[in-house]
Amino acid sequence: MTPRSAPYIQPLHTPTPRIIVALTTLDGRLVRTRRFASPTYVGDPINAVKLFSDKSADELVLLEIGQRPFNAARESSIRNIATEAFMPISYGGGIRTIEHVRIVIRSGFEKVVLNTAIHESPALVRAASNEFGAQAVVGSIDITRNWLRGEHVRTCSGRRPTKHKPEDWAKHCEEIGCGELLLTSIDRDGTMLGYDTDLIGRVAAVVTIPVIALGGAGSAEHLRAALAAGASAVAAGSMFVFHGPRRAVLINYPNPELATH
Repeated sequence: MTPRSAPYIQPLHTPTPRIIVALTTLDGRLVRTRRFASPTYVGDPINAVKLFSDKSADELVLLEIGQRPFNAARESSIRNIATEAFMPISYGGGIRTIEHVRIVIRSGFEKVVLNTAIHESPALVRAASNEFGAQAVVGSIDITRNWLRGEHVRTCSGRRPTKHKPEDWAKHCEEIGCGELLLTSIDRDGTMLGYDTDLIGRVAAVVTIPVIALGGAGSAEHLRAALAAGASAVAAGSMFVFHGPRRAVLINYPNPELATH
């Protein structure tokens, strides 16, 4: 099977909000984190993508959090993953040039997810948006709070702090060509205690592009709360990978109607 050559086009009207699976890899191995730390190995990403495809997931985003550069091995790995995805799929991690963007799209991914590149090379966002359309460029915004810096944006998979505030950075991402935002609360990541609905509401209020909420989902009630706060779509990782109080690895995916009922 070869990667799909034509991009998926999101329908103008959908009966239910998108529930997106967020998978995290570290040097190609599927892991789950808690507050962007302590990565725990949970399996092979290709097998996970197959299972979510079988469960008819709405959409899937694959995020590589390792520090290795985007290279031929990464290209081969993501191409193999894309061949197993029978749903819209996005990729982020180590993308620094327009050629990296082309490789990802040509491998069968509908969208690229950019985070650090937005800070280091905003021209790349504009170039990708011009070449593939704004709908193919997702701006990833990772947010944390602490007593010293307050609430601020972090880059490099949460390793590097910035002085940017969420609302200001969200508007910047939209202005330079992002067609969608992936808004992640680092403090809620992997906790399954619920989204930061206050953050979601404030960011969604200052942009016109869709905001995807990520970080903290653990139940259908959490999904509904994020949508009520202003998110256009909801994403989750641990909720779809773990089961029970002991966090046993069990791939699962809810009925999309649970997000609205």
